This record gives sequence, structure tokens and C-alpha cells, in this order.
Amino acid sequence: MGFFNRKSKIASTDTDSVTSKASRTTSNLQPPPPNKTMNGSLPAIQPPPINISFPPPPDPTVDPTAYLRSIHSVRERSKLVHAKAKKDQLSHFDVDLSKFGETAAYVVSIIKRDFAPEFHTIPPHGRWQHFEVGGRLRIDQLLTSWPSQVDAQERTRRLIDLFLISVLLDAGAGTKWSYQSKESGKTYRRSEGLAVASLEMFKAGYFSSDPTEPCQVNAAGLNRLSEGQLAIGLQVSDENPLAGLEGRSGLLAKLAEALENPEYFGSSQRPGNMLDYLLAHPSTQTSSDPIITIPTLWSVLTDGLASIWPASRTQIAGVPLGDAWPCSSMPSPPHAQPWENIVPFHKLTQWLCYSLMAPMTRLMSIQFAGVKLLTGLPEYRNGGLLIDTGLVTLRPADAKRGLDAYRHNSRVKGQPCMEVVPLFSAEDDVVVEWRALTVGFLDDLLVEVNRLLKLEGSDKLSLAQMLEAGTWKGGRELAEVSRPNTKQPPIMILSDGTIF
Repeated sequence: MGFFNRKSKIASTDTDSVTSKASRTTSNLQPPPPNKTMNGSLPAIQPPPINISFPPPPDPTVDPTAYLRSIHSVRERSKLVHAKAKKDQLSHFDVDLSKFGETAAYVVSIIKRDFAPEFHTIPPHGRWQHFEVGGRLRIDQLLTSWPSQVDAQERTRRLIDLFLISVLLDAGAGTKWSYQSKESGKTYRRSEGLAVASLEMFKAGYFSSDPTEPCQVNAAGLNRLSEGQLAIGLQVSDENPLAGLEGRSGLLAKLAEALENPEYFGSSQRPGNMLDYLLAHPSTQTSSDPIITIPTLWSVLTDGLASIWPASRTQIAGVPLGDAWPCSSMPSPPHAQPWENIVPFHKLTQWLCYSLMAPMTRLMSIQFAGVKLLTGLPEYRNGGLLIDTGLVTLRPADAKRGLDAYRHNSRVKGQPCMEVVPLFSAEDDVVVEWRALTVGFLDDLLVEVNRLLKLEGSDKLSLAQMLEAGTWKGGRELAEVSRPNTKQPPIMILSDGTIF
């Protein structure tokens, strides 16, 4: 199990360069020197002190499909796997709870390094920060480039257009892809590379059918965007392969179909028109600053975008559930109903929620009630943190199976072939269990991180702030030093461009 023992090296992250070097070593989990997230003039978004009653989640005994597609189900179902994790009764991972304190202390050290003592300035996890890689305030620059007669509501619509398309393109890029900015000449990888690429494509009109208004996304524009054109925009080539290009292209084609729903996306068939739907929704309070509920935003994203997810995903009665998967650590027949074996994550939908709230709040002072319904994102940076700090360890039989799969995959042109780690497909039981335990431990870490930071009451970090300043960043930095050539997570996941 040596592959999965805690590493004793940490690397600083050069967010402006693709050549970040992992040269610092230490005997404990200590952070590298200060490397502040560049927030620009953007303040942290804190949930408003408001009390709004939400309708209860769908009853799974009556409508399991609606329940498993709801935001309420993610935390509730993951708790079952988390409970087994705390008893070290998982199917694929050993859990060493003696390492939990070390994991929390490492997350705290990263947060203190970059933000102490001004923890209130930590922005919530979201796409906005990725656009500002290297300290360039690209969204501010975009906003100032538009004529003054473009009002706040239309500016918000345009940013929703951009952020939604950028999030949907933000699946795992692989270890070999990079993007050279046409504006700065600098090169970026992974999420930040996809952010900069999608922004420059947005400004160039790749997603718009109106040549007089390039800065928008509409169904007609997406319909004319071929996989080849997408590859050109993302600078994909044989020498610069992007994992899941075909899946991304298919996702955008299906998004074009989804945008034809006028109830959510208006007659102009733009993602940004969901703003008008949300503001007019009966659940939205408009006595002063608008207050939109998370369940309302969630329903727009899950119902309005339901058709974009692959039909091959887990289904109940022929209805695809999206990012939801059977898991051996969940209750199973004959002692449970068939739906009880499924654990939902809806990672991309949650990533959309976190990301779309930012422009609506910053440009129109819209507040959101029920933010705590959202969970930590079950993806490989947050989950990788738990493995690289030794809190969870993949069991030997699964490690062998994953390593065999990696070696087989390495024979495919363009696939990584160094710094060997176990590899699994997204639906593999190992990955599903790993993601479920990640959701639970992120909740635990939030409590412990706030305790160690001595933050109380309204000063406590939100889950979204901890993700941004601690776990996601910490998981990436540990990956960089543990596997400096590829910077990949401790478990590699075959991506189709529609999940991670």
C-alpha cells in the first residue's frame, strides 16, 4: 500500500504558470510560502441572515426519482457511506481516523498561509476565481469593455452565459493539455486553462449566433459549433490532447436542445435568461434585495438541463438520474428498495450553483437562501486530499486492479504513462465510494477547521470558503508534490468530459 501512504512533501502553486516546481520538503504536513488567491476587488459572499421555510424534499418512497435528483439527497445518502467510513467498514478503503486531526491541521495551515487574519475575505468556491488566474481581473476587464448602456441585468445574463458554458467545459483536462492565452501569451493548464480558453472563445463569439453580439451563448450558436471548431478554440491537437473532447462537444450540442425551453431560457434561448425566471418565481422575495432560494435555482438547473446528461447514466423507470450511481456500501435488496442502493452527487450541477451565484450577487445584490443545502464537491482534488494525507487508503486488491488498468490505458496514444496510480472509470464502485466518503469528511473538516481557527458565530467559514481556500487548493498542492510530473490525483478517473 506504499502508493497511498501520506506524502511528506508540499509544493507551492504558481497559478500563473504551468511549470510550477515541487521543490520544498518537510517532515510534517506544512504549507509552502504564502501564495494568495487573487480576489481582486471581489468580496466574499456570505449567506444572508434570513429565515425562509423550504418545502420538504420529495418523498423517496413515493417518487424516488425526484428525491435522488434533489439537492437534499446528496448529503443524506452520502451520510450512509460516511457512517461506514468512520467505523472502517467500507468496501474499498481503509480509514485511519487518527490522521483526521493532521488532515484538518494541514487544511488550516493552507488557509492561514494565504488569508490570516482576514478570513472574512475568502471568496466562496466558484468559477470566478479561475478566470483570475495569474492575478488578472479578467471578469472586471470584460465588464468594463461593454458599453455603459448595457444595464446590470443584461450584464448578469451575459456572465451567466459565460459561467455556465465554462463550467460545462470544466471536466478533467488530462495531464498533457494546455492552453496558451491569445491575449497574454501565457500558458495555463487544467481548470484555469479551461477557464481562460472558454472566456476567450466567449469573447470571440464561438457560442453566439449573432456576429454583432459575440458575448453571449444561445442555442443557435451552439448548434453551429462543431467538434472540430471546439477543438480549434481549445487548441487541441495530437500534440496537445484534451481528455473527453467528444464528450464536451456532445454536452454542448445537448445544451443547445435544452435551451429551446422558453420557460427557463426565454425566446432568445440563452442560459442567462434563467435570471428573469428566477426573479419572477413565486418563491423569490423582492421586498428589498431579491432573495432566491437554492431549491429554486436547483430546479432550474436540474429540470432545465436534464436532457444534457448521457442517457446511459443510472435510471429509474427510464428517467436518467444524472450524476448518481449504485454503491456497494449503500443498502441493497432484498433488505432495501432498489433506489436505496444509489448515491447521488450532482457535482457539475452543484459547481454551477456555486459559480452562478457569484455574478448574480455581485452585479445585482441578489442573495440566496439555503446555501447550506449544497455539499462539498465530490471530485478528485477534495478526495485526493484525504488519500494524500493518509486519512483513507485504497485496499491492496483494488489498488492492484487499478494499477493494471493504468498500465493498459498507458498504451493508448496520448494517455499518461508515468507516475503510475490506480485508474478506474467514473462508475466503478471504488470511485463512487471514494466520492461519497469525501462528501461526509468535508462536512467533518469544516467543523474542525473552524474550531482550529477559533472562528465562531457569523465569523465561521462557510463550506464554500473552506473548499476554495483549503481542501481543493490543498488537494491540488499535495498532488503536485506527490506526483510532480503529472500533478494527477492519487486515483485517476477515466473522464468522458461530463462529470469531472
